[in-house]
Amino acid sequence: MADRSAEVRINDFSEVDCGISAEEAVIEAERCLRCKKPACVEGCPVGIDIPGFLKYIEEEDFRSAIGIIKNSNMLPAICGRVCPQEVQCEGECILGVKGKPIAIGALERFLADWEREHGVTVPESKEKRKERIAIVGSGPAGLTAAAELARNGFSVTIFEALHAAGGVLIYGIPEFRLPKKVVAAEIDEVKRLGVLIRTNHLVGRSVPVEELLSYDAIIIATGAGLPAFMGIPGENLIGVYSANEFLTRVNLMHANAFPQYDTPVKRGGNVVVIGGGNVAMDSARVARRMGADVTLVYRRRQEDMPARLVEVHHAEEEGIRFLTCTNPTRILGEGTVTGVEVVSMDMCELDDSGRPSAKPIPGSEQIIPADVVIEAIGQSPNPLLIRMIEGLVREKKGNLKVDEKGRTTVPKIFAAGDVATGAATVILAMGAAKVAAESVRKMFDGE
Repeated sequence: MADRSAEVRINDFSEVDCGISAEEAVIEAERCLRCKKPACVEGCPVGIDIPGFLKYIEEEDFRSAIGIIKNSNMLPAICGRVCPQEVQCEGECILGVKGKPIAIGALERFLADWEREHGVTVPESKEKRKERIAIVGSGPAGLTAAAELARNGFSVTIFEALHAAGGVLIYGIPEFRLPKKVVAAEIDEVKRLGVLIRTNHLVGRSVPVEELLSYDAIIIATGAGLPAFMGIPGENLIGVYSANEFLTRVNLMHANAFPQYDTPVKRGGNVVVIGGGNVAMDSARVARRMGADVTLVYRRRQEDMPARLVEVHHAEEEGIRFLTCTNPTRILGEGTVTGVEVVSMDMCELDDSGRPSAKPIPGSEQIIPADVVIEAIGQSPNPLLIRMIEGLVREKKGNLKVDEKGRTTVPKIFAAGDVATGAATVILAMGAAKVAAESVRKMFDGE
């Protein structure tokens, strides 16, 4: 897939990837071997019939192809852009053993974009049922669960605390990776299934817990919005942000265009981003587009970064400086940030994750000039609502305790996505949401 040149794209927030043409899509789909046991389907967390939609693309029947996808996934334009296909469906493609796997993600994106241009068809729903389902959170898990239940005839209401629906899709992932118009279009499809989304409704505050519990079943899909910090000196200085706050201010509140919009953010000439995941890449690339010289500090080697390779590649193209095998020890400044002290790390034996265990090298300290520091070292579920509902049990890392069917420790309350697993990917949250929604259906059908 072609992308826009780095010299151009660092000056705006327009989408980086350019997509593929219909002709390219057909040629790519023709490469499919039609395996008797398609491993690609096993690698898809939402179980899309991948050979099925590839066959329709090959026949240039794009309407039927997107229909196959939407039988399993109501957010194809989103997944086609942000899913880590290289370690899921494409990672299982047999063609990848000796060459390149089928570009399944690019084809999914092509079909979703084609349908948006040629008229969207909303799948039919089953006969209306009397049960009322409440879903807390309108991120990928909440939207997926809502779509599944609405298609099964349930009356579904989503409660969203923010003023715009979408969760991490709208506040966390930057416009240049996932355009807001794409998210809005797919949310509109969920609404057309009959789902009611009530924004500016914070359950436990503006919506009493008693009102929530009046529903016949509840799915908690509040994500992982509680940021983690390193706990090093200087984190209270002006100019230190969690990645969650920094990205929310820019992506949702348009802080990059302040004062045209109301929410400000501190612009840095020198920005240090701490972390090596996709959120760290997003933070670094956003700061770069706001005019900063950006250094990304990661305590292990570059090959150990959990971020997608394409995101690392794009960050490098855009001039992000990578300082690996390095860890911050303190943030410097008086009132405001002036720099970050870091220490070099020795890569020792492998840890439980299979990556080298990093240990500091005495005497290797150095100072990096900085006026903004963004910590992107992970996040966990916010406990506020969980603590308000008697009987819910949290695991050690703060996530809700659920069984393999998405059931919590309280009857009629289910959970899906990051609130149950801890921070993970969009598509894994969607897969868990489908499981929880199916559990709700089975509960009422006596299965």
